[in-house]
Amino acid sequence: MRGVETMRQWAEQVAAVRVIGTGVMGRGIAQLAAAGGLRVELADARMDAVVQAVEQIGAMFDRLAAKGRMSPADAADAKTRLVPVGDPLTPLQDCDLVIEAVREDLAVKQELFAALEKAAPAHTVLATNTSSLSVTAIGAALRDPSRLAGLHFFNPVPLMRLVEVVPGARTAPWLQGALADLVRRLGHEPVLAADTPGFLVNHAGRGLVTEALQLLAEGVAEPVDVDRVARDVLGLKMGPFELMDLTGLDVSHPVLESIWAGFYDEPRLRPSRITRARMEAGLLGRKTGEGFYRYADGAQEVPPEPAAPQVEARPVWIAEDVRETLGALLGTNGVQVESGERPSAEAVALVAPWGRSALDAARDAGLPVERTLGVDPFGGFFTRLTLAVHPGVDPAAGRAAWAALAASGRAVTVVRDAPGTVAQRLLASIVNVGCEIAAQRLASPADIDTAVRLGLGYPRGPLEWGDQAGAGNVLGVLRGLQEATGDPRYRPSRWLVERAGLGLSLSEPGTSPADLLG
Repeated sequence: MRGVETMRQWAEQVAAVRVIGTGVMGRGIAQLAAAGGLRVELADARMDAVVQAVEQIGAMFDRLAAKGRMSPADAADAKTRLVPVGDPLTPLQDCDLVIEAVREDLAVKQELFAALEKAAPAHTVLATNTSSLSVTAIGAALRDPSRLAGLHFFNPVPLMRLVEVVPGARTAPWLQGALADLVRRLGHEPVLAADTPGFLVNHAGRGLVTEALQLLAEGVAEPVDVDRVARDVLGLKMGPFELMDLTGLDVSHPVLESIWAGFYDEPRLRPSRITRARMEAGLLGRKTGEGFYRYADGAQEVPPEPAAPQVEARPVWIAEDVRETLGALLGTNGVQVESGERPSAEAVALVAPWGRSALDAARDAGLPVERTLGVDPFGGFFTRLTLAVHPGVDPAAGRAAWAALAASGRAVTVVRDAPGTVAQRLLASIVNVGCEIAAQRLASPADIDTAVRLGLGYPRGPLEWGDQAGAGNVLGVLRGLQEATGDPRYRPSRWLVERAGLGLSLSEPGTSPADLLG
């Protein structure tokens, strides 16, 4: 086992890397390494593909120089560090590291690494850029799997700063730290991920899409409504259904199934019959012109926002816990807001529960259920408002409530009443999956948050997001859903339960038995 200084020395002294595979990922890795000062040997079974890759990467350096993003001298130097070698098994005497970026096929990768082990000197580190295969399984083909690790880059490599460092079961302990230091040297951000299905980023990403599909299956909201809430209330760059259309269900549904199966049918990661059926029907998304949305000449066709009904205004009574905030918002926009303990006979009532349905909240408070609707308090009513309608609502009262909320100037999404509504459920699922990753020690809390922010583009990592929303609030949503549905999908992670009870941050590892050993 090597010490910390030896790890750093290795990372600092790496001078040459061979990238095998000249597809999009291989070219991106080669560009990053050459820009970072390494001599990069490009290898592929087809020499013409290698030559083309060198030309394309060189042209990219020229474009970056023309845009002022690197100096002409640096661009010229980087191009000189690109070396076409062709055959992946060309002698590797001068290579400190080999990064494989060939197609995702276990047998192909095993065969390649078994041959590389024979061709490469003992000091050469071997790395696979696999995004879905077990690093341990790939290493099983080697006599000495200790020299192999996963080094998972994200596309486009030069722009996506995250790299997952994934040790296999028999990877030498020093190697993960050494590779992390090398990633930092190249200007990217490493996270350490366990060799489990989906590694870290794809595992953490299951929280959003699986809950979005569950909301659709229950008829709570349509895809466009879920996406609007996800963007406007949660602050995501893309809604989950837009994301699945962009990726394509031929890619995203098999990933859903493989990660779920890899964790032995863990309910929190359960895929949906909806995506399987749509995949089999060829409704893959942008690539086929139709998915959850239709696409004309590549442009997404989005249904217009439904207009609020034009009805005679009625007074609005608001539950006391949000009367000051929501009441002020509506009152300053001309809505008559009642201040009594009970709604008058003409008023519509608005409740804003966490983790419960509006119907249950109305019954518990003794409110007239036919005139009581829910408004999601998540986000503090600063952006889009979500109005929850239960089956017993009088339609006239519902239209009046919708018109009152629209008077605020906020966009209003109308959904079916359910415990937690849309934003609460999406967030609770994201946080719960992140907490369980921490609980199973698949990654450190800091790496979980970093991976999700950089790899998925979320505004916050799941643990810091749970802290911001309040661990108790998130726990309440999950327990409310579990009680209402009986679905084990919603059982809270012990990591969340303990920290909510202790008042600890979700990012806080807390005391462990090892801490008692001094």
